[in-house]
Amino acid sequence: MHFVWSFIIGGAICVIGQLMMDVMKLTPAHTMSTLVVLGALFGGIFIGDKSLYDRFVEFAGAGATVPITSFGNSLVHGALDELHKDGPVGILTGIFKITSAGVSAAVIFSFLAALVARPRG
Repeated sequence: MHFVWSFIIGGAICVIGQLMMDVMKLTPAHTMSTLVVLGALFGGIFIGDKSLYDRFVEFAGAGATVPITSFGNSLVHGALDELHKDGPVGILTGIFKITSAGVSAAVIFSFLAALVARPRG
């Protein structure tokens, strides 16, 4: 049943993003930015010892960790963790600590794709 909920929740997040582009006529960049900010907001709202997004991940599994909303959640978690360790400077360094592997992979694979693919035009 966990796989079913993961599929439903992940699909629902994607449907929300698609509706934002189709109905609200937002550009893909605006849609992605909005979803990242929503993930960050839910990652920053704590109920007890866990954030709202962490509770969402416990329920939805990969359905909540794979979409772009998880990136915003990771940014907030990295900043908060480093804030507690290093103080205010940790806010700046923490966002890169957790997300650096994903950002690096995106840059490297985009570069490799640009070497192989031919642009349309």
